[in-house]
Amino acid sequence: MGKEKVLVGMSGGVDSSVSAYILKQKGYEVHGLFMRNWEDDDGSPYCSIKEDFMDAVYVADQLNIPLIEHNFAKEYKEKVFSYFLRELENGRTPNPDILCNKEIKFKEFFDFALSKDFSLIATGHYAQINKLKLLKAIDSNKDQTYFLHAIGSKALSKTLFPVGNLFKEQVRDIARKNNLVTSEKKDSTGICFIGERPFPEFISSYIKENKGIIEDENGKELGEHKGLQYYTLGQRQGIGIGGQRGSNNDPWYVAKKNIETNSLTVVQGNNHPLLFSTELVTKNTFLFNKNIKSNFRGHAKVRYRQEDQECEIDFYDDVLKVKFLKPQRAVTPGQSVVIYDGKECLGGGEINSIN
Repeated sequence: MGKEKVLVGMSGGVDSSVSAYILKQKGYEVHGLFMRNWEDDDGSPYCSIKEDFMDAVYVADQLNIPLIEHNFAKEYKEKVFSYFLRELENGRTPNPDILCNKEIKFKEFFDFALSKDFSLIATGHYAQINKLKLLKAIDSNKDQTYFLHAIGSKALSKTLFPVGNLFKEQVRDIARKNNLVTSEKKDSTGICFIGERPFPEFISSYIKENKGIIEDENGKELGEHKGLQYYTLGQRQGIGIGGQRGSNNDPWYVAKKNIETNSLTVVQGNNHPLLFSTELVTKNTFLFNKNIKSNFRGHAKVRYRQEDQECEIDFYDDVLKVKFLKPQRAVTPGQSVVIYDGKECLGGGEINSIN
């Protein structure tokens, strides 16, 4: 039998570079694929796609593997970016990186690989797979199962995560020892198509400003907002009401986005009760195993960097109802809740409503 063919998504970063190296060392027939998911290169210093592509080319050359370049920008705009804009216009705070994994990296890229006779795909994500179960990475500081919870069992069955059993520093050490040009490259941060640029600057090109009032919990007008799309629950910086400290001199935080009245409710103090909720209901739910019983006791997180939180979970009509044992701060519609049973990621869904 010939070597098993694997197509590695190579982003020009150190994690995917080392993933390709590891798989080649293990005897796979490795090819790389550089995905172009975004075409609006405005020449600003925020766009790194040209640099990333050249880094992927250099690494492929160093490893002596073929590199394919493929454009998924049309699919990305249709399936990810258009949804992202609609959610913002509806006053929600979407997470496009989760949708990108679901619709592009583990759907379009996956289908492309199969159409080219590859039997497996691989990425540089920090996660593990064991018997079709998605498990947390060894490196808890880098674990990315939160972003991978909706990729689907079919793709999971033919996916490899070569760095999931390594710590980040081990990955960099492998890159250094093999003189890979990406060994010291900084990790990318922020939403993939926005990069490091200020969010308001980017989004103003796509959604018109729709100004409205900023008010406190009692309805007292405090100022004017630029558009609800620029704010998220729990936000403190950039609200736009200057140095107004109110009666107790505490800073203001966004507590509610009121679509019907186009108003923004703010409260004083990081621990104000209106910033907390104990229950949520999802939409667009995906579970790797739908045999979760009512009142399942597990853990969940409502943002990437959050520690797992104890909760009770009900699953019915493709909806998750999650009740936390302790109130959670700034649970945000449009973001995702991801549920866990120990190290195993069970799936999750978009937060549709909170209480």
